[in-house]
Amino acid sequence: MSVDSKIVSFANRLADASGVVIRPYFRQRIEVVHKAGGGPFDPVTEADKGGERAIRAIITRERPDDGILGEEYGETPSKNGLRWVLDPVDGTRAFIAGRHEWGSLIALEEYEVPILGILDQPVLGERFIGANGRSVLVEGDKRTPLIVRECAELKDAILCSTDPSQYFSADQQVAFARVRSAARMTRYSGACYIFAALALGFVDIIVEANLKRWDVAALIPLVEGAGGIVTSWDGGHCRDGETIIACGDRRVHEEAIKLLKS
Repeated sequence: MSVDSKIVSFANRLADASGVVIRPYFRQRIEVVHKAGGGPFDPVTEADKGGERAIRAIITRERPDDGILGEEYGETPSKNGLRWVLDPVDGTRAFIAGRHEWGSLIALEEYEVPILGILDQPVLGERFIGANGRSVLVEGDKRTPLIVRECAELKDAILCSTDPSQYFSADQQVAFARVRSAARMTRYSGACYIFAALALGFVDIIVEANLKRWDVAALIPLVEGAGGIVTSWDGGHCRDGETIIACGDRRVHEEAIKLLKS
C-alpha cells in the first residue's frame, strides 16, 4: 500500500497530540509505577498512559474502522485491515532518568505489515518519518532526507544495543558477545533513539531481542526508508520483536547474521 499524504498528515497530528501530553512530564518528579509488580522493573508513568489516550481518542473519532494496538491499553480490532501500533514513550527508563534517549512510536500497519513509522522526540523537536521507501527528519520547517552510511566490515562498525543483560536470554547474550567482539565500538542504552541514529548515519548495527510489536513496528519503515535493513536474527521479518538486527549496510548485516547463528 502506498501511504498518501492525508494519512501522513493524520499520523503527524497523532504525534502532535501525544507530544502535548508528554512534554510537561519530562524532568519532573512524577509517579512511576512498576507494571508487573514483581520481576524485572517495568516502569510506566502518566506520560505513557496520557499520550496513548490522546492518540486513541483521535483515531477512534476520525478513523473508527482502523484497529489500534498500544502498549498501555491493548488492542481494538481492525475492520479494514489497517492498524495503528502505539508506544508513546518508548524508553520509559530513560524518560524517568531525565535523559533524552526515548521517543514516541506511531506505526500504521496494513494486514500486519508496517507501512508508515514515526519516531517523535517531542522535547528535542525531532520527528523521524518513514513511508513509501523514504525517510526524513523533520525539525520545524526543516526537512532532512535520511540515509544510512556505508560500512563494509563489522570491524569498522559502531554497534548499539539497549541492554543485553536485561532483555537477552543466556544463549542470546553469548551470540551477542560474538558480534560485540567483532565490532569496533559498542554503546548501550538508547531504546528507539538508536534506530534514529542508524537512519542518520551515525550507527552501523543494532542488535535487540525480546521486545514487543509496539517497540519495533514504527522503526521498520524508518530504517528501510533510509536505505538500511532490519530483520530477525535469522534473516526473517522482525515484526514480532522477538529478535532484531538492523544495519545500515547489508555487508555488515550478513557478517553479523553469521556470528549470531554460529
